[in-house]
Amino acid sequence: MTKIMTCVDGSAITDAVTDAAIWASKKLNKPICFLHTLEKEQQHGADDFSGAIGLGARSALLEEMTLLDEKRGKIALQLGKELLNTVSQKAHSAGVKDVEMMQRHGDIVDATEDLYDKTRLIVVGRCGEGHDGNFSALGSHVETLLRKACHPVLIVPAKFNLPSSFMVAYDGRDTADIALQKVIEGGLLHGLHCHLVSVKNNETELKDKLDLAKQRMQDEGFTVSSAFIEGDIHQSLMQYKTANKIDLMVMGAFAHSKLRRFFVGSNTLKMLEHCDVPLIVLR
Repeated sequence: MTKIMTCVDGSAITDAVTDAAIWASKKLNKPICFLHTLEKEQQHGADDFSGAIGLGARSALLEEMTLLDEKRGKIALQLGKELLNTVSQKAHSAGVKDVEMMQRHGDIVDATEDLYDKTRLIVVGRCGEGHDGNFSALGSHVETLLRKACHPVLIVPAKFNLPSSFMVAYDGRDTADIALQKVIEGGLLHGLHCHLVSVKNNETELKDKLDLAKQRMQDEGFTVSSAFIEGDIHQSLMQYKTANKIDLMVMGAFAHSKLRRFFVGSNTLKMLEHCDVPLIVLR
């Protein structure tokens, strides 16, 4: 059975990531796999003094550093296990019966790629350990994960509240229709108020296509509001999100349309840094 692959690192955003995973698990009726990775830290300084101190002294210091590294690794491993136990207990207390814990050495992106066939959805914090509470900063792996992940990715901000609405930016192209189909088939967003928003572009008959997309979603049982707006893509979408109190945003990354370039690349980072609600990126 595929799982909600949930990346946790013990940072301040871990609670929000856990809450999002619990929500997704209940919506999709899928187990949660909490994933904690231990990345090897780059060590500096040991070789820089090789010509300045005696061989015996250097060997003793290197041996001491090796012992310290081993101790640090054991402590990190134990802290990771305690973290996994804590988030797993929280999920169980929230009513999730099937919870798995997993520790891996190495990079989080590589770990999620290795677990491809066991994954239904990836849940990750927008920033992680080392950002000192600066939630406008992005975790170093987020953009790489978005580019490589073959599954939907739920990116969680500092706080997670149960969503009652979501917004899809609809540009009238085939890729936008694919994104809508994934929303329909996915099940995660069923029961939430859908906002379809089109920003005027060069696509012919965009307004008519927006109306057809709205009808399509309504036929699938969604409550839908639609809007056809003009202006800068980023500013227009953010203004609509704020004015309509959108709880969650959905983006598709399928082709090299103008909207896709907005969502994948430098503009994606801009969106993530300025968006205070969860984002789902569909592949």
